[in-house]
Amino acid sequence: MNIKQQAGLKAAEFVQSEMIVGLGTGSTAYYFIETLGKRVAEEGLNITGVVTSNKTKEHALSLDIPLKSLDEVDSIDLTIDGADEISNDFQGIKGGGGALLFEKLVASNSDRNVWVVDESKCVGALGTFPLPVEVVKYGSDRLFRKLEKKGYKPSWRNTELGDRYITDDGNYLIDLHLGQIESVYHLSKELIQLVGVVEHGLFLDTVDTVVVGKKEGTEVISV
Repeated sequence: MNIKQQAGLKAAEFVQSEMIVGLGTGSTAYYFIETLGKRVAEEGLNITGVVTSNKTKEHALSLDIPLKSLDEVDSIDLTIDGADEISNDFQGIKGGGGALLFEKLVASNSDRNVWVVDESKCVGALGTFPLPVEVVKYGSDRLFRKLEKKGYKPSWRNTELGDRYITDDGNYLIDLHLGQIESVYHLSKELIQLVGVVEHGLFLDTVDTVVVGKKEGTEVISV
């Protein structure tokens, strides 16, 4: 069992019967959902999932995990998701899998958020991982040029075929290659105020617990 599997297995322990659970997107969240599906089948775990992407929806349905949409639930007890970077002060970058908008919608409507990662995702400061920004299609090239002028080194997120990647909500993604972010709060406010930006991948003051898969074992950190 690799460290991502171990972390996903540990994260599944937070889930109890009768919970409404946000189901994350990404390679580590994949193993959490696999474990959850096994518990539903073998233990009769009674939960309802709320997904953060179409890919996660397909995965959960294949495991017979009951689902509802975000609009169909009053609240979410717990969301377990991955992260692309987590800083020493527990701020995060998410969206490497292209699902940042739905991930943030689900996280912001959750009573508790758990991030499950392998130790390579834990960094001193955010920014080495490209920061995803979801933008509407109309005027997106002009917005791209604005980000260039700001020195944020933008690049389009593309598919393997070279076409622009389209999110589940029908938008484009621009990745910012920042190196290191000096003020995450300032950048968050600046980006969201740009007309055409739908959402960005800075997840600030969001997480309650971090499950870190390490070679020597899994660590659970309460924030």
